[in-house]
Amino acid sequence: MTVAPAIQKQKAHGPAVALLAIGHAVDDFYQGAVPALIPFFVAAHHWNYAAASGITLAATLLSSVAQPLFGALVDRWPMAWLVPVGMSVAGVGIGLSGLSSQYWVTWLAIALSGLGVAAYHPGAARLARVASRDSHHTGMGWFSLGGNVGFALAPVAVAPLLETLGVTGTLPLLVPALVFAFVTWILIRRLGTATVSGARVAAGADDWWSFGKLTLAIVARSVVTFGLGTFLALYVQKRLGVGAVGGDVALAVFYGFGACGTLLGGWVSGRWGRVRTVRIGYAVTIPSLVGMVLVGGPLMYGFIALTALAIYLPFSLHVTLGQDYLPGRHGTASGVTLGLAVSIGGLAVPVVGVIADAGGLELALSTLFVMPVVAFVAALGLREP
Repeated sequence: MTVAPAIQKQKAHGPAVALLAIGHAVDDFYQGAVPALIPFFVAAHHWNYAAASGITLAATLLSSVAQPLFGALVDRWPMAWLVPVGMSVAGVGIGLSGLSSQYWVTWLAIALSGLGVAAYHPGAARLARVASRDSHHTGMGWFSLGGNVGFALAPVAVAPLLETLGVTGTLPLLVPALVFAFVTWILIRRLGTATVSGARVAAGADDWWSFGKLTLAIVARSVVTFGLGTFLALYVQKRLGVGAVGGDVALAVFYGFGACGTLLGGWVSGRWGRVRTVRIGYAVTIPSLVGMVLVGGPLMYGFIALTALAIYLPFSLHVTLGQDYLPGRHGTASGVTLGLAVSIGGLAVPVVGVIADAGGLELALSTLFVMPVVAFVAALGLREP
């Protein structure tokens, strides 16, 4: 297969990768906004834990189903428009989420945002891979880091905004999506449609067996990250006796150190290999997660930071491993590794919410301890492409 001529002439489009990383930050800001919004919705509408977890379910249900479909579509046809349109829809959904006191309206708005996220990721990840070319591990690392930064910035932006304006203050949050969707559309036009949907950039047989084990590890990881994203702020509020802002500070620590872990993962993998780095990340997550849930006081923030570093260490490596296991299906691989496998963890969150209502948040979060063990065992079966 041929590769777009503009890509053949140079190893990477540095500015394009940078803009795509920023765009990923904007898009994933809206994923990070969901757990940051939940404490404010709970306080304003007096929801229980099961209702709160239902909001996380809304963000992930359509997204989980749709992302592999969008990935398969971008493997077959030029659909560059999905990237800016998906970002716009993600922002509009979050912007509308706080405008009604009706639970079902908020649920549908969050679900719409999740659908937008699903439309964005496969095409954007494929574009980042192609634009990175020979430096694709580094390029995808920066692209993935952008998403983690967006997650980390969401609590920082959401908390003071809603503290000032109340839950109806979500409307201004749609502005960054609309602005940067336009910037992304200009970028795509300058790179050319052939780059976005460019022919397959690697050759070889698809290794579905290794891809399946990788997917299992990502699913197990996502149960932890979505569980913490939904309940960490509420748990810190209760355990340390702080308000909603204090809970969102814990989220900011988690996602901020997660962003550092993503960048660190690229550096470590360059020395020890991707698969070994993935295994290290999950091995360290096991004791750090236990400490985060069971150790009280200010030390809890230290365990939050360590857990975030460890569980995000493999994040960008999941994407490049998945694309290398399926060299002929980069859109599908991206749709699963950045989409289905990540989002499906949100489907387990209502179960955690039910346990929290019945036995308390500490018991509910303790059920997550098994997940990094599952991820580590699955990672033991991976091979280095």
